[in-house]
Amino acid sequence: MNVPPTVGPGLQVLSAPEWQARRTAHETRVQAWLGPHQTRAARGEKHPVYDFLFSYYAFRPAWLRRWQPGPDVALAGEAAREFLRRPEYRETSDGIRLDPAALRPSRRVFVAWLRDLLVVMRERPPFFGCFGLHEWAMVYRQTPDEIRHQAWPLRFSREKLAQIVESQPVCCTHFDAFRFFTPAARPLNRVQPTRGNAPEHEQRGCLHANMDLYKWAFKLAPFTSGELLADSFELARDIREVDMRASPYDLRALGFEPIAIETSAGRAEYERRQRAFTTRGEPLRERLIALCARLLVA
Repeated sequence: MNVPPTVGPGLQVLSAPEWQARRTAHETRVQAWLGPHQTRAARGEKHPVYDFLFSYYAFRPAWLRRWQPGPDVALAGEAAREFLRRPEYRETSDGIRLDPAALRPSRRVFVAWLRDLLVVMRERPPFFGCFGLHEWAMVYRQTPDEIRHQAWPLRFSREKLAQIVESQPVCCTHFDAFRFFTPAARPLNRVQPTRGNAPEHEQRGCLHANMDLYKWAFKLAPFTSGELLADSFELARDIREVDMRASPYDLRALGFEPIAIETSAGRAEYERRQRAFTTRGEPLRERLIALCARLLVA
């Protein structure tokens, strides 16, 4: 469910039935994702696709389930007083509201950095020529006991996999993917992103950069609306499926058919999906930029 961003000038006052309906809708929506994850966790089962959303993106399920209205939304009714247990909320004449001024000064530095990064990415042309080789570079020239998802087979032998990587240009622009490349794969990459120069390379065509919209959304919590957080998570989840389908792992036993990026047809399919994810990410990025701007003028 996409709702208009609730940041910017003006105040939206929600009656008790309105905000309670939005909260219930949010909790129902995210529970469809959290329920299977929590069931697997209780059984000690690992999932090579979806666990990433709760391990690498270390935002607790309980926090994802918790609905927030976002800035410039007042919650009417006596029941809204429960939000006052959270330190960022204040009681006003319009109702219970998040107070953007509660953002700690140290966090303002991060918010300004994030706003600048997201604006740069908006202005930089997207690149669609990586074809998901980052996952291949993460197992390039590794021995079987070094491979991350050892419980799942690779679609190719170690030598064939290396041939595929070496036969295509490796051009990963995302540092948090590049840093997991094997030592042998790093020199093959056309750029050498670091933590410090990441803003110089980050671009909105990258699958991982669009997955990270979820990371930026939860790092702005509790000021991020529940709807923006859930929209970003949903995009990250859909991207993660494609990311692993295009990987060298054989996950057909889990219902994930490979996107064979070692073929021209597979690369074309990957690019089509990459472009679609980039389009979906644009409005989420704009909502995050608007939220950053709102917090910085508080």
